[in-house]
Amino acid sequence: MIFRAKANKALDRAEDPRETLDYSYQKQLELLQKVRRGVADVATSRKRLELQLNQLQNQSSKLEDQGRKALALGREDLAREALSRRAALQQQVTDLETQHATLQGEEEKLTLAAQRLQAKVDAFRTKKETIKATYTAAQAQTRIGEAFSGISEEMGDVGMAIQRAEDKTAQLQARAGAIDELLASGALDDQSGMHKDDIQAELDRLSGGTDVELELQRMKAELAGGSSQQAIEGGTGQPQSQQQPQDTPRFDKQ
Repeated sequence: MIFRAKANKALDRAEDPRETLDYSYQKQLELLQKVRRGVADVATSRKRLELQLNQLQNQSSKLEDQGRKALALGREDLAREALSRRAALQQQVTDLETQHATLQGEEEKLTLAAQRLQAKVDAFRTKKETIKATYTAAQAQTRIGEAFSGISEEMGDVGMAIQRAEDKTAQLQARAGAIDELLASGALDDQSGMHKDDIQAELDRLSGGTDVELELQRMKAELAGGSSQQAIEGGTGQPQSQQQPQDTPRFDKQ
């Protein structure tokens, strides 16, 4: 029972209604061909009987003529023999006529059956083509619908591949984000030495700002000191090069 159930399921899966219809149509054509051959065989037998009947009727007519001639010649015995033979032939003619009528009836029945079967085969062929066209259209429509909805076997494989790619991409993005957070928090060491934690980055920023402020204050002090020196030098009235020293010795002319 299990084997039959599995075989029936496999057969149902592998069965194509179009092939089944074509096979049925082929069988009907074979049956129609057999009926036509039967009609031809019956017609041949009927024709053979007709030939035999013609021969027997010709022989009967010939024996009848021979009996008349023998009776005209005074040979009653020959006339009686000829009539006896004619009577035997006439019995064969009667039997052949009965067989001929029977064959003729069978031929008519087979001819009518062949005509009806031909009409059924033609109707079945028209219906078969209609069903095949409808089935093909429904199959194409189903495949298109499955392709659009992604439930077909081929599109299902494509959808699964896309889903796996998206899942793997999301996993890599999550891993990269987690590693960045761990590096930023200092839970992981940056082996390249390029990454700094947030505390060191803030200290570097503050120290850089302090150096700028110190440099700015030093420049302001230099500028302020230069202005004071110039003010002091300008307050003496004349430059030192124009004043005479008091302890310079004086020489008289002789």
